[in-house]
Amino acid sequence: MEPHIQYAKTADGVSIAFWTLGEGMPYVLMPGLPWSHTQLEWQIPAMRRGYERLAEKKKLVHYDARGMGLSDRNVAGYSFDAHLLDLQAVVERLGVQRFVLVGSVTSCPIAIAYATRYPEAVSHLVLWCPWWWSREPRSQALWALSKVDWELYTEAIAHAMLGWSTGEEAHRFAAFCRECTTLEAARATFRALAEFDVTPVLSQVRSPTLILQRRQVAALPGLEIAKGLASGIRDARLALLEGEALLWWVGDMEAVLAAIDEFLGEGEPAPAGAEQHAAGGLVTILFTDVEGSTALTERLGDAKAREVLRNHERIVREALRAHGGAEVKAMGDGFMASFSSATRALECAVAMQKAFAAHDDEHPETPIRVRVGLNAGEPVAEDQDLFGTAVQVAARVCAHAQPCQILASNVVQELAAGKGFAFSDQGEAALKGLDKPVRLYELHWQT
Repeated sequence: MEPHIQYAKTADGVSIAFWTLGEGMPYVLMPGLPWSHTQLEWQIPAMRRGYERLAEKKKLVHYDARGMGLSDRNVAGYSFDAHLLDLQAVVERLGVQRFVLVGSVTSCPIAIAYATRYPEAVSHLVLWCPWWWSREPRSQALWALSKVDWELYTEAIAHAMLGWSTGEEAHRFAAFCRECTTLEAARATFRALAEFDVTPVLSQVRSPTLILQRRQVAALPGLEIAKGLASGIRDARLALLEGEALLWWVGDMEAVLAAIDEFLGEGEPAPAGAEQHAAGGLVTILFTDVEGSTALTERLGDAKAREVLRNHERIVREALRAHGGAEVKAMGDGFMASFSSATRALECAVAMQKAFAAHDDEHPETPIRVRVGLNAGEPVAEDQDLFGTAVQVAARVCAHAQPCQILASNVVQELAAGKGFAFSDQGEAALKGLDKPVRLYELHWQT
């Protein structure tokens, strides 16, 4: 059964078609401009299967940009900012506060710009085979072909997307491309993309970022772009996959989905003790923060530093699984997690620090020195995230901690009284952004 098509109105009055499928974490999949048609896509079996697989664990949201598919076709403005308005209209129409944002090929620059302008909204940024208009010869050749023969141009685009060895399948997809938009709208969209240079804003991206690129894609200079993004976006992951198709649902789709699930922390089912906490319940919040992650990157280079941070992520996630913690979000060089028990949260913090110490003994040249901070309270649960004073205090406690130290607020220390933990009173501390000082306790994890 096809999802129900809905509409959102942009700030400049354009009607944008979109649909949602599934339940769970909001996952906004942007169209690969300008080839999108929210209704006809469901008539392509492989594409349909891809959407259904994505929606198994998530609330999948997909839309047609202006001039495309079932969205308004008679549009005057195709500027870069106008395309940002399309995304913003859909997000506001759904009332989504925080979501995973996925850019696909030509929409990647728009996804990056949105993540820099609305960092509080984008929990994770995923970029699939990123590409934008360039003066590289292959791009110029395709652009020149579009001016001469629209049908031949879409045939070339279809072969580039599906892989050059495809035949009749590419011919059918070329016909689909011609249904998605017009030559005029496509050219206006490409001109808009060419106006915006994404490079200067890469350092402003704060969302955890995954860049997915297939090695054998030959039609466009995607690999070079992917490497440039990985080096320009702080702590970005670059996953190189096998295949020549530019479309994620063609070829080894399962490898794509597995990489995304691992990035979002869905690679394994939650352990029996892990709980997703609703508003109104007492929750212990734990934050981690890697000391000197920026300096680490400068010293080791992007690839080696990323390898070190992956070890940090592995150790934290293993400890969370073992002690019933729920990963709320990863932030590149740190994590936020929640527990229904202060005791389990403290045990998890101890397990983390011991695991980091063991790592440092084995790899003294690349130590991972981590701060851990904890607080407890009744946060507000919304869109797979937690908010409120309890969370803010936990984050400030973590920031106040020294590397390799575990600091807990007095609330956590009182909840864990009589449980055998070795605390020492650190006195009251004035934490940034908080009106009143907080009494802190160090948990001595070596004993």
